[in-house]
Amino acid sequence: MFKIQKTEMINKTFRLPLKLVKEMQVIAQNKGISLNNLVQQCCEYALENLDKE
Repeated sequence: MFKIQKTEMINKTFRLPLKLVKEMQVIAQNKGISLNNLVQQCCEYALENLDKE
């Protein structure tokens, strides 16, 4: 049975260096995803691979 799932989201504002945002915009465009989706994936990856020490 198909079950619709909704991911809870929240809006936050972060200040990022212009150079970083421009680089990420290019990557997102080249991969065909939104900048928001790229930022989310980068944050998730960083947290999963964070040095626990």
